[in-house]
Amino acid sequence: MTFLSSKEKEVTNDLSAKVMERIRKEDILPTPENYELWYVYYARSVPEVVRVVDAIVESGQVITDYVCSTLYNRFLSDLRNEETVRNTGAQVQSTIQSVSDVVQGVQRATKDYGKTLSAVNTKIGTAKSQGELQEVVKFASQSTETMMVQSNQLEQMLQQSNAAMEELRRDLEHVRREAMTDGLTGLANRKSFDSEFDRIFQDAEKSNQGFTLLMLDIDHFKSFNDNFGHQVGDQVLRLVARTLKDSIKGKDFAARYGGEEFAIILPDTDLAGAVIVGNALRKAVASKDVINRSTGKVLGRITMSVGVAEYGGDKTVEDLIERADGALYAAKHNGRNQVSTAPPFHNK
Repeated sequence: MTFLSSKEKEVTNDLSAKVMERIRKEDILPTPENYELWYVYYARSVPEVVRVVDAIVESGQVITDYVCSTLYNRFLSDLRNEETVRNTGAQVQSTIQSVSDVVQGVQRATKDYGKTLSAVNTKIGTAKSQGELQEVVKFASQSTETMMVQSNQLEQMLQQSNAAMEELRRDLEHVRREAMTDGLTGLANRKSFDSEFDRIFQDAEKSNQGFTLLMLDIDHFKSFNDNFGHQVGDQVLRLVARTLKDSIKGKDFAARYGGEEFAIILPDTDLAGAVIVGNALRKAVASKDVINRSTGKVLGRITMSVGVAEYGGDKTVEDLIERADGALYAAKHNGRNQVSTAPPFHNK
């Protein structure tokens, strides 16, 4: 247990007071993530957090739960995951070392036991009386008992180690999932999207098998936040994410690309098929009411604009994303709540 000095307690209490005051001032939820973000800010322990928060304040942007969540996911969640991985790795090494020590001990004992049995065999052959023979048998029995005790210790240690390793494996799997998942919506995050998109793009280059990319953006999302508050804005993001997740099938891959923008990869799907999917997703989202959970009042419905681009020999992933983004911009420019397609790729 770590004990804080009087000075350290004073500093900690002061930081905690500043954090809670800031949380009340910004009217954000006192979640552990928000508390950690503002504690880090006032402690000045992560310079990037301080720099970005100060820039947000200077720009006059309202600090919401969404903003805090974005900052936490960007700067702090990876640090926590890295620390967990380091700690888990250290535990794995410790477990392996413990097993190794026991195994080496049993190996030495087995070698000694072999020598003992050889000596016992010799003594049995040279025993001249019943008493000498009984002593030899007693010695052999004691050696066998010692060997059995060490074998049992090894078996117990291996069982404990297997259980510990399984728990560590689950911990690492949990960290891996968290590192690739958007905390607010539960969809794959940008890091996961980049990895999956790069893999599919490379496969398409090798196999010459097509796929399509959909970029989707919530129309007038800022109005939801401004008119109804950031909690409703978060609710809208979760509603859209859930609708997208429920609507895609098989190998289709949906991710939160950033802010109110989402991305969907459709393997083995051509442009015409992707347009059908895009319209189905757009209509599914538009059919859902946004409801104020505290009053039950219907606040409105959500619409989305969708840009679609089909892989057609694009040189880089950026080329394809740029074309899908261009189509999304066209959908926005032409009145929103519609699907727009990108023209085929032309080598520049």
